[in-house]
Amino acid sequence: MTTTLRAAIVGTGAIAHAHAQALAALDGAELVGVTDRDPDTAQRFVETYGGEVFGDLGVMLATASPDVVHVCTPPGVHAPQAIAAMEAGAHVVCEKPAALSLAELDAMIAASERADRRLAIVFQQRTGTAAAHVKGLVKSGALGRPLVAVCQTLWFRDQAYFDVPWRGSWATEGGGPTLGHAIHQIDLLAYLLGDWESVRADLWRVGRDTGTEDSSTATVAFASGAVATVVTSAVSPREVSAIRIDTEKATVTLEHLYGHGHDHWRITPAPGVDEAEVARWALPDAEEPSGHVPLLRGVYAALAAGEPLPPEAAEPARSFEIVTAVYSSAAHDGARITPAQLRADGARMASLEAPVNERRPGHVGDEVC
Repeated sequence: MTTTLRAAIVGTGAIAHAHAQALAALDGAELVGVTDRDPDTAQRFVETYGGEVFGDLGVMLATASPDVVHVCTPPGVHAPQAIAAMEAGAHVVCEKPAALSLAELDAMIAASERADRRLAIVFQQRTGTAAAHVKGLVKSGALGRPLVAVCQTLWFRDQAYFDVPWRGSWATEGGGPTLGHAIHQIDLLAYLLGDWESVRADLWRVGRDTGTEDSSTATVAFASGAVATVVTSAVSPREVSAIRIDTEKATVTLEHLYGHGHDHWRITPAPGVDEAEVARWALPDAEEPSGHVPLLRGVYAALAAGEPLPPEAAEPARSFEIVTAVYSSAAHDGARITPAQLRADGARMASLEAPVNERRPGHVGDEVC
């Protein structure tokens, strides 16, 4: 018999629709409540997806008794809302970025451990049959050792995007596109390559009036020996999300925008690799693209069975650590940041704020001409 888990959603903005649609596709989930600071928006949401509108999170937790709370609000309130939900006995599925700082994320993880509740951060780029297949090939050594990688998040956001009150502010958004956008591809890169070893980075403001960066450049070294360049932009008219991993035997490439399927992946063998071996690298015949549905299906199946979260939803801090290291390196003039140094740097854990290099006309470095 299928166990049905009672789900609730905090925040009924755009991303909440993806959660509600995914929940509707699951056999073991029922949306019982939502809350939003705009009651009219919340009411329209339940008219589409079902459930009941509650005045605030506290009332919803006490009245609806959800098994799982989906946190779909701006990042500035993720930590207190997630912690409150877990302390009330609910598991949490939280949209990225998980928090405003590594310290906040650590507090969320600690709360999940105290309450014996699961904390899943939404990184849906990890999902899909192609990503699972490539991860298996890399992990098994079938492609040889990873050597060099490129990770690009080249998106376009006009000035109006940054003019939204909570965006472009260290205090309310936690960071710029490196945290809010690139963390998806950085997370997928780390999902494929494993633990990171060091980061060197710079932040740039080249085309938008914002309090944070609009671009960043970084070099990330992984424990496997692979080294990756990571480029982030919110000013690129031809948008692309891309990963390239060169291994001893092949080049793996992924080029998409906000989600990927088999057609977005390619595995190119190195010269001299046996054709029979190459044939074993082929993507599976059955295809499922990345998205919220496969992510939440795995999360809800694990919760219903009382098991640990699946790999697609585990390791909530790894990509956040890499992004924090990007900001930390920029704050220390491009210094090499290791995991140990990052954890020892209380200022970086408590705030991602870092100086940004101006490269617009009339500016040189951080100084106004």
